[in-house]
Amino acid sequence: MALTGQRIVVIGGSSGMGLATAHAAAAAGAVVTIASSSKERVVAALVGLPDSCDGAELDVRDEEAVADLFARVGELDHVVFTAGDQADRRALKELPLDQARRAFDVRFWGAVAVAKHAAPRIRPGGSITLTSGTVGVRPVPGAALASAGSAATEGLVRGLAVDLAPVRVNVVRSGAVRTPLWDAVPEPQRAAVFDSFARRALTGAIGEPQQIAAANLYLMENQFVTGTVLTVDGGLILTGD
Repeated sequence: MALTGQRIVVIGGSSGMGLATAHAAAAAGAVVTIASSSKERVVAALVGLPDSCDGAELDVRDEEAVADLFARVGELDHVVFTAGDQADRRALKELPLDQARRAFDVRFWGAVAVAKHAAPRIRPGGSITLTSGTVGVRPVPGAALASAGSAATEGLVRGLAVDLAPVRVNVVRSGAVRTPLWDAVPEPQRAAVFDSFARRALTGAIGEPQQIAAANLYLMENQFVTGTVLTVDGGLILTGD
């Protein structure tokens, strides 16, 4: 198997795209460490993963905790960062700036902390893969900060690919994907949102976590890819709706 014996850390690996990536990597022969802000989700996720895998509770906003995690892991081959939190959809005029700044704490600054402390431990041929979203290039009403965060992540990846070479750094730009982050939206409304995304996508469907996992594995395995934004969105950004 392509990743046999390799050590992979998935930040945000207890659910959604991260957990799907952990399963796919383990199936490809890797030894996987998952990390999440919820100890309960980590424990539950490990039940379905091979015994060779382990997990840790981690708040990526705490740089010391991030450093400790990678010190415990030691040498590794790949890091995948899928951690995220619910976006604040309040209008900008109603959002105090101190709270607005928090929108970058997990998805952007958390990714910076992970890259900083993981990179020195990554073996030759290894990689870091971050996660952004199509909202960065196709903003929707109420998502100005989410759009800015995704665009910032993609800029960060290009810069890190240069600064951290030969460690490869890439990003998966995800479209609408069926993950637990949508659970906060009431079911009738959630179904309507999914249907809207599906109708606008060229594939006629929204994404599934396993499809993002496949993209993450591709970026881990292909040693000739770095500084790349890989869009996995069913063609949504090509439509005019």
